[in-house]
Amino acid sequence: MSDSQLNPLPVVVIGGSAGALEPLREVVAGLPPDLPAAVLVVIHCPPDAPSYLPQILQSVSALPVRQARHEEALELGRIYLAVPNRHLLVGRDQVRLSLGPRENRSRPSVDVLFRSAAYTHEASVIGVLLSGMLGDGTSGLWTIKRLGGRAIVQHPEEALYPGMPLSALQNVEVDAVLPASEIAARVQAMLSAPDFGKGEAQMNDHEWQRLQTEVAIADETSAFELGILNEGEFSAFTCPECHGAMVRFLEGGAMRFRCHTGHAYSAEALLSDLRQAAEVSLWNAVRGMEEHIMLLDHLAKHSAEASQPQQADLYQHEAEDVRRQITPIRQAMGELAQLLPEPVPSQASAGPER
Repeated sequence: MSDSQLNPLPVVVIGGSAGALEPLREVVAGLPPDLPAAVLVVIHCPPDAPSYLPQILQSVSALPVRQARHEEALELGRIYLAVPNRHLLVGRDQVRLSLGPRENRSRPSVDVLFRSAAYTHEASVIGVLLSGMLGDGTSGLWTIKRLGGRAIVQHPEEALYPGMPLSALQNVEVDAVLPASEIAARVQAMLSAPDFGKGEAQMNDHEWQRLQTEVAIADETSAFELGILNEGEFSAFTCPECHGAMVRFLEGGAMRFRCHTGHAYSAEALLSDLRQAAEVSLWNAVRGMEEHIMLLDHLAKHSAEASQPQQADLYQHEAEDVRRQITPIRQAMGELAQLLPEPVPSQASAGPER
């Protein structure tokens, strides 16, 4: 399947989103200074705000922590953090940063990091998934397991936002489900086990080809030129971000989508975006109808001033009809808004705790 060298450098990849900062601190605090692996971390963060995550983690870490630099060497006993608005990928002996298409509306993406680690390090990978909403990380953990690596998920009952852990547990046969306080010890135990790095790959040729394609897309190669539309079944849906054609992938029990320009969505993320798009459409309908009313009121006033009372009445009656039509649309908007998740602040961009 792969012509990679034997015994690649062990890597631990950690991903999370909303509610992941505190468990991440616990995990990092528990890692020893002589950890025999490189650690790479993606926590969802806004693209246009500085990240204080390096300072937050270094204050509790025995390992050196810093934001990753493009094409820097991958070394044991170091923690590399994703940079805002850049995907973090791990190669055989270096890390890479890219402006590849967003996945689940996120860049950096947990799935991008996890997939790239599995692609280049195969069974020598431990994936750790922490608190977060929707399904980012599930596809990446599935890929890690499919290539013989190990998977740890924060216990959903402990996670502040259990969506990401639950999605992984529903679709991936993980090795451990643990509270954050126990994850570092389990990582060390896995790394020191005599069979670590010897897990058997179960990925078939088609899955391997798709993985190669998706890693290249994340690393800024054209999805269309790579033939992404040939890697899955055509979907009836279009990409919420660019309106491109989308294909559907099945990974175990999970369904995923990618468009011909490269944007990718879990089923949960696509559903969330479609709900939001429906709400935007309803707001646009209300805006257009209110502009209609404003013009009718203006015309009615103008007709009255021009001694055309019958025409003024016609305009006023039409305006009242449009007002009545708006009411059920506003009710539908309220019902739809209840389906949308509550927005959560990004913790990775928060300032250092005082």
